[in-house]
Amino acid sequence: MKAKKVTAPQAKAFSVHLLTASGSFLAFLSLVAASEERWTAMFWWLGLALLVDGIDGPIARKLEVKDVLPTWSGDMLDNIIDYVTYVLIPAFALYQSGFMGEGLSFLSAAIIVVSSAIYYADTGIKTKENFFKGFPVVWNMVVFTLFVIGPGEYASFAVVVVSALLTFVPIHFLHPVRVVRLRPLNLSVFLAWCAFGGVALLQDMQVDPIVAVGIGVTGAYLYVIGGIMQWIPGLGKKET
Repeated sequence: MKAKKVTAPQAKAFSVHLLTASGSFLAFLSLVAASEERWTAMFWWLGLALLVDGIDGPIARKLEVKDVLPTWSGDMLDNIIDYVTYVLIPAFALYQSGFMGEGLSFLSAAIIVVSSAIYYADTGIKTKENFFKGFPVVWNMVVFTLFVIGPGEYASFAVVVVSALLTFVPIHFLHPVRVVRLRPLNLSVFLAWCAFGGVALLQDMQVDPIVAVGIGVTGAYLYVIGGIMQWIPGLGKKET
């Protein structure tokens, strides 16, 4: 059989899949760190995985990867890696750290992995405005915030239970990049959360009060702003 020639667009498109797939190696490094209870290293690797997840989509759309390589599913690849980095490793970290106590830590991990698996099976999790319907299982961000702030075992367990329940409630949650309304403000808050998170990691998770407050305030904003924009549909809309 005559070998098919690989075109330049196909090579570029496949390189995007390789970029996405690199998140699996970052997940592996994060899991190794979690198993050794090196929490700062674990969150550094998860942060890099979050960065990869943030940039591969826009690149894929720009290069029209779906049209160039129609038999390769970037969405499936992305979901596999996202489940590991957003769900499985944060749940394992909660269990391994035991900071809620052995029983609640184990129960929290179980709630996270099961509710998130069901969420990933839902093909209608996005609205027309690119909001998520229900809590979008970003447990990496939630668990990181709990590790930094340390609100106590029962408050932490309450956050896990409420977030898991909201997974199945049609309340909108923000996608800070793809939602157009209030995008400059929302993206700025998200970047501020990332900046505070970077400082927290540089401080080896032993954060100054201002960093803890910054992570808490920006995280709370990102958690509730989608629901507020759903409740006030005209918020952030430009007048025509």
